Amino acid sequence: MSATETRIQELARQYLDLGRDLDLDAALHTAEISSLDALAFVKKVGEAFGVEVPPEEVADWRNLRDFAKFLDANAG
Repeated sequence: MSATETRIQELARQYLDLGRDLDLDAALHTAEISSLDALAFVKKVGEAFGVEVPPEEVADWRNLRDFAKFLDANAG
């Protein structure tokens, strides 16, 4: 697991009440959270990395590893 993926997991534990780690190979919409919570989570993670995440980008991700790659490519 990359440092970015680890940080996403940490932020998920902080902001989402899942009782488990997120499956990084799964799409965010399958994580049993509402779409509003998912978008709020993406925004919080983007802020933590100093990256603005356009909503249209989220639709292109197959899974949370794609999100991590996006963050790595666009961070600082």
